[in-house]
Amino acid sequence: MYKYLYKHKDVVMEIEKEIRWMGTAYADLLDFPEEPRRQAGFQLGMIQVGLEPRHWKPFTQIGIGAKELRINTLEGAFRLIYTDRFESTVYVLHCFRKTTQVTTQRDKEVASARFRAIAHDREDRS
Repeated sequence: MYKYLYKHKDVVMEIEKEIRWMGTAYADLLDFPEEPRRQAGFQLGMIQVGLEPRHWKPFTQIGIGAKELRINTLEGAFRLIYTDRFESTVYVLHCFRKTTQVTTQRDKEVASARFRAIAHDREDRS
């Protein structure tokens, strides 16, 4: 389901899912301090090859298949909202530093708008 195999002349290679960054998600990730940024990259790599990341939870308020990757370090709490429900792509919807116990309405709205844009774009291509 998550992994694709490419066979050419008796060589089988595993192909990772592509990562697509929505809106400012990549720039926002680059603004994270080094340690949470490194952890986010490692966890996204796991997701790309179909493995389950360490700390995540479903984020169905955004849409079916949306997930929250949770990174907690001494420097603070950081979150990536993503979806890997599509066959060949992981979409990173939003990256942010969490400053309160509850995810802010603004962060939910940003992720939700980007999730809807993906669904609309994929619908148009069908």
